[in-house]
Amino acid sequence: MVWIWLGIVIALTLIEAITTNLVTIWYITSALISLILSLFIDQFFIQFLVFVILGTILLITTRDYLLKFLKTKQEKTNLDRVVGMIAVVTDEINKNSPGEVKVDGKRWTAISNKKIKVNSTVKVLEIDGVKLKVKEVKD
Repeated sequence: MVWIWLGIVIALTLIEAITTNLVTIWYITSALISLILSLFIDQFFIQFLVFVILGTILLITTRDYLLKFLKTKQEKTNLDRVVGMIAVVTDEINKNSPGEVKVDGKRWTAISNKKIKVNSTVKVLEIDGVKLKVKEVKD
């Protein structure tokens, strides 16, 4: 039975190494516990029950904490600094066709959920690929 659990641990470790999304790490731990348990108890059903229950409990109780702990900070680029800035519409923006805005001395293709006329003031909400999502602001 030890060899079966060792094989499961190796297989789950390989899956975790390939995915790197914390998919099987809890079940690796529970498989190691089941491996140790197999040295003392011969009944596979009990070992498997411990494997499933312990893995699920670990998953439910520690996943959020571990994800927060391992969360990487997103680095802002120079382009991100235009988010939140005020821009001027230089080419009319329609709901179904992009227009153009000028922000920070540069011209950008811009999209919006509403029609926005030329020379209107808009706020940059986010960058979507090479387009800015904007919203009109009233003066």
